[in-house]
Amino acid sequence: MIKITGLTKTYMSQEGNIHALKGISLNVPPGQIFGIIGQSGAGKSTLIRCVNMLERPTAGQVIVDGKDMGALSGSDLLKARQEISMIFQHFNLLTSRTVFDNVAYPLEIQGMSKQTIAGRVMPLLELVGLEERAQYYPSQLSGGQKQRVGIARALASQPKVLLCDEATSSLDPQTTKAILQLLKDINKQLNLTILLITHEMIVIKEICDRVAVIENGLIVEEGDVLDIFTSPRTPTAKEFIGTVISQELPPVLANTKLSPHPQSGGKLILRLSFIGESTNEPLLTNAIRNCDVVVSIIYANIDAIKEVPYGILVAEISGSDENVQSALDYFQRQNLRVEVLGYVAGTD
Repeated sequence: MIKITGLTKTYMSQEGNIHALKGISLNVPPGQIFGIIGQSGAGKSTLIRCVNMLERPTAGQVIVDGKDMGALSGSDLLKARQEISMIFQHFNLLTSRTVFDNVAYPLEIQGMSKQTIAGRVMPLLELVGLEERAQYYPSQLSGGQKQRVGIARALASQPKVLLCDEATSSLDPQTTKAILQLLKDINKQLNLTILLITHEMIVIKEICDRVAVIENGLIVEEGDVLDIFTSPRTPTAKEFIGTVISQELPPVLANTKLSPHPQSGGKLILRLSFIGESTNEPLLTNAIRNCDVVVSIIYANIDAIKEVPYGILVAEISGSDENVQSALDYFQRQNLRVEVLGYVAGTD
C-alpha cells in the first residue's frame, strides 16, 4: 500500500543545511498497522508528512496505492490526498463548528449534498461512540472525545490510508488505551492501512504489526513487533523497549559480580524469554525433574505484546556441570530466547 524508496529531505538555511531524512526505504502492506518510533528530532514527523506531500521530499519516491505522490500536483494531488487521511496530536478541530459539522467539513469541501453528508457522518459518529454528542462543540468535549472526532473526520472521505501523527501523546494513559483500541477496531473493520509515528513504545506494543526505529534521519532497525521486542539489536530499540518491559538485572543481582566463565561449584544465572503458548508450559519443572538441577527464580514478569503473551524470567541454576549444561540445552530446544548472564561462585 505504501512504498517509500530512498527518501531524503534537506532543509536549507543560512546556518547550514539540516538533513532530516537520509535515504529512508520502507514498505507497508495493505491492512497493516505500521509504527515508526523515534525521539524528538529524529525525523519521524517529516517522514509521515512526506507520505501525503505536505512536505515535498528532496529526493526519493513515495508510492501510495500505486500512485507516485511526488509526480502529482494540483487537482491530481488533492484527489490522491482524499484517500490518505491524517489525525493529529492536538486534534485541529474547528472550535466554531459542532462535532457533526467538524466531521462533515471535508465532505462539504468535496461538494457533497447535505443528505449524502448526513448519511456518512452519523455512522462514523456511531463508530467512534459519539453519536449522542453530534451537536456538541469541541469546548464541551474531553481530550479523548476530541480525538475521536478527529478520527471520524479523517474517515469521512473513506480513505485507504490513515496517518497518525503522535495521536495519543496529549492523552492520559486510560484515554490512550481507549483510542488505541478504537484504531485497532477500525483497522479490522475497514481493513484500513495505518501508518503512525510515536515516541511511546506502549503505542507500538498495543496495536502495531510492524515497527521501524528512526534515529537521526535513518531507519536503524525494522521488523515485526514481537521480533523487535524479544530480540532488539540496536541501543535505541533496547532503550525504547526498556520503557515498557524491563531488561535490567533485578536489584538482587545489580551489584553482584558475574563471571563469564563457569565457577567450580557455582551457579548459572540466565534470562529466559517466553513467547506465546510457551508461557503456560511447566518448563522449569521439567528442567528440575529431567536434568536434576536446582532452580531458583530471581525475577519473573508476564506481559502481552499485541495480545500475544510474553514473559521474562531470570533464574539461578545449580547442580553438576553436566546437569546444568543439560538444563541449558533443554531450554534452548524449547525455542526460548536464552541469555546466559553469567556465573556466581557457590557458597559452602
